[in-house]
Amino acid sequence: MAEQTHGSGVALVARSEMGKTVPMVDALIACERSVSLVIRVADCGPVWISCGKTGAIGLVHSGKKGTEAGVVPATIRRMKQEFGADPQQMVALLGPCIRPPHYEVDFASEILRQLKAEQVGTVVDTLLCTAADPDRFFSYRMEKGKTGRHFAILSL
Repeated sequence: MAEQTHGSGVALVARSEMGKTVPMVDALIACERSVSLVIRVADCGPVWISCGKTGAIGLVHSGKKGTEAGVVPATIRRMKQEFGADPQQMVALLGPCIRPPHYEVDFASEILRQLKAEQVGTVVDTLLCTAADPDRFFSYRMEKGKTGRHFAILSL
């Protein structure tokens, strides 16, 4: 699990680190079987990334600050560096996150722009807004900080 500091840190995770919280990162990558990556969100954007060429995976927590810091491009570049991943053979999914008009900053569109700038082959946006559907999603902003968290998981 990533500690999530709203930055651009990316950690390579191996099976030996299972069950641990990785400090000072907002993204995790892996290419080893039986590894599960976990992040928590309640308005920030979860981004699942998978490379068809190498089997490498990445899971990103990208809110306003992390998006500005470039955590999504940093994750893709680290996957290329560590595993030889090919962005054109990647699939990326942007999950539920807060969006306008419920939040003045449209970081979801910036995440999508960053994925396209990194030449990710397939980009899917759920188009779901956490603040627009309080019966279905937790929203830190709408619930004024007194809310739960969604867990996003990606496994090999």
